[in-house]
Amino acid sequence: MRLLPRPSLAFAIAATLACLLGAACSRSDSAVATSAAPAKPRVALVMKSLANEFFGTMAAGAKAHQRDHAAGYDLIVNGIKNETDLGEQVSLVEQMVAMRVDAIVIAPADSKALVPVLKRAAAAGIAIINIDNRLDPAALKDAGLAVPFVGPDNRAGAVAVGRIVAARLAPGDAVAIIEGIPTADNGRQRRLGFEDAIKEAKLKLVSTQSGQWEMERASTVASALLNAHADLKAIFCGNDNMALGAVAAIRAAGREGRVLVAGFDNIKAVQPLLASGAVIATADQHADRLAVFGIEVALVALKTKQTADRATPVDVVTR
Repeated sequence: MRLLPRPSLAFAIAATLACLLGAACSRSDSAVATSAAPAKPRVALVMKSLANEFFGTMAAGAKAHQRDHAAGYDLIVNGIKNETDLGEQVSLVEQMVAMRVDAIVIAPADSKALVPVLKRAAAAGIAIINIDNRLDPAALKDAGLAVPFVGPDNRAGAVAVGRIVAARLAPGDAVAIIEGIPTADNGRQRRLGFEDAIKEAKLKLVSTQSGQWEMERASTVASALLNAHADLKAIFCGNDNMALGAVAAIRAAGREGRVLVAGFDNIKAVQPLLASGAVIATADQHADRLAVFGIEVALVALKTKQTADRATPVDVVTR
């Protein structure tokens, strides 16, 4: 029987080298493809007071959205201790600039004070999206900064809430407003909306004071109002935290059922008061979606370099 000749040693070595080189090329191609894959954009959400349930709900909604879109972007969530910590919020923005995030979605604690640091962030190539509380247009113009606003019409929402309360009152009845921080645009717009409803119903506005968005401060203000105005029939509050404070003051004064209260935000803590009638109405601006709307605008801006304002819903909630 004739045996077939064995392959030469040279041929075997050549075949082995070709195989190894092929594998190496394969691995190299894969490495190039992996290194060429674009990095996910990092979006920073900078909120106001984390002690406010509204912003806790906002943060939870943003985190849930990121989990559902984990392949699309990374999210950094932070906020300040209370509504008046302007310096801390400025510091947070500076930290995000140092971290070189791609976009900042911010609910500014003040409509003017945050503009300079946001200008520095924009100069660093970071996309800026303004949510919740509108930055002051004049301050933005002076800074040469264009920032889209994503949020509800606070004045229209306050008018709608105010009308619900006004329908329970008679012309000439004494009412008061506890507004938020006066330098915050959303606080001003809600005050103006309440004033629109008060004038429309021919009610008598006896006082407007700031509760700084906080429950304890609003309770103190409401107590003083109740002492100064025995005929007070209603208190319009710029947010639900302050409405909670007003309800506490009314209860302490023994005037439950005689002084109506309105709020804004529809946080969970106010819902039992809506059910009992201690709070007549509030406005739901959908905290769980508000930051998400801003994030969506930021992601579009990073892809297209184009931005535009986006109106978000606000709905009246009653018993």
